[in-house]
Amino acid sequence: MSEYRLERLNHLIQEKVGALIVEGKIKDPRVGPFLSITRVDISRDLSYADLYVSSFESESRLKKGVLGLQSAAGFIQAQLNLTMHIRQTPKLRFHEDHSLKEGFEIVKKIEDLNAESGQ
Repeated sequence: MSEYRLERLNHLIQEKVGALIVEGKIKDPRVGPFLSITRVDISRDLSYADLYVSSFESESRLKKGVLGLQSAAGFIQAQLNLTMHIRQTPKLRFHEDHSLKEGFEIVKKIEDLNAESGQ
């Protein structure tokens, strides 16, 4: 499968799953609206999709959210199957992604350093 098509599917799955989270269609109480899908990697044969989840909340909330998404993976896959027009909907695997939190920490450290040097 071409790289361009895989990238389009990655973005489409990221958009659709993010919309399900924000709209509250996933009824698992561990899945809150502050979870976001940061990246999707689909295997070349479309059998699996790895979704990376990040949050501004605590580590424990992120872990619980990922577990909630993993338990709702069948429902999410069914919803993707209804809206996407592909022959095979990939099996979903959710992983924690700490990049957003780490990025904010780096920006804060840079701002602190700039404030110290400016005084």
